[in-house]
Amino acid sequence: MQTAEILNARLEATEHQLDELTAKVARNEEKMRRTEQRELRLLQAEDLEALLREMLGGLRASYALQQVGVVLCDPDHDIRHLLLAAGTPAEGFDGLLMVESLTGLAPQYVALRQPWLGAFATCDHQLIFPRPAGLASVAMIPLTHRKNLIGSINFGSEDVSRFTRGHAADFLAHLGVIASFAIENAVNRERLLRSGFTDVLTGWHNRRYLQVRLNEELARARRDGSHLVCLMLDVDHFKRVNDNWGHVAGDAVLQELANRIDSQVRASDVAARYGGEEFVVLLPDTDNASGVRLAERIRRAIAASTCDLPCGETVPITASIGIAGVTPAPDIEDLKTVGDSLIARADVALYRAKSGGRDQVAVDES
Repeated sequence: MQTAEILNARLEATEHQLDELTAKVARNEEKMRRTEQRELRLLQAEDLEALLREMLGGLRASYALQQVGVVLCDPDHDIRHLLLAAGTPAEGFDGLLMVESLTGLAPQYVALRQPWLGAFATCDHQLIFPRPAGLASVAMIPLTHRKNLIGSINFGSEDVSRFTRGHAADFLAHLGVIASFAIENAVNRERLLRSGFTDVLTGWHNRRYLQVRLNEELARARRDGSHLVCLMLDVDHFKRVNDNWGHVAGDAVLQELANRIDSQVRASDVAARYGGEEFVVLLPDTDNASGVRLAERIRRAIAASTCDLPCGETVPITASIGIAGVTPAPDIEDLKTVGDSLIARADVALYRAKSGGRDQVAVDES
């Protein structure tokens, strides 16, 4: 009888252990299913904006966290420009931090190759969380590109036991790999959409496109015996904007300048960002006098009101404009040289406008 009781007790213990193991397997399967769903949503994001919103809001809701932040190192402002060009500036994402260097943000970045889990420390983590109040534990999941650390996904919880050094982090590590791949893929898609003939920041045509169209317009002018005018514009005191408010403010000024120029040019004109803070507008079948009138309208439109900066401040903007024109001779063959000369003469006129006090239009005198 005693033996039977012992066997029954052992059987009950074994069944209990089996029930626990079965429940654990079920929980792991459910955890794996949810993890796969999270990763699939990242991989299926249709563009960079959708991906960032899924990483920030989607992961926060899925993991039931108080905060989720994303830090991305973007020293050349490449990702910033892609977001600006898409109409979704980085500042519009709650929890997204774009930096030029990871140095000094958190000590874990020195050797962050696997997820770091532990207690929240104000001195270590306050820079990577937008609202640190109430956080007790954090997880920093590395984001990499070609084995280089480019940032992290940062989970913040009010539960001190949610993320500890003793927790397994395999799922989080895999999430970081998937997120890193999704970011690279989304950035490459955005670049492809805006590559070739498009300036990423302004959405305008770029210098490469201008070179092609300049040759086409010169050929048309040569055939028709018409006059082609070139306007070259440069933002006045642009360096001050970058020095005083940073490159993000400079980007905002360039975008606003492009919009104000665009509001004045005609459908037949060819507008392009030439480089830096310089813009070029080609005016086909236009004489110099008409070019001056359009340039003055553009100049007034640019100076009409201040420009709002992302930091909340405003800054006045003006531009100097140089004008040159050409009527290609019917027998001219080297249109490239003609085009280079036209750009160079407009540039010289621009220099005269800036030397003469800025916020003015100057015409080539050659």
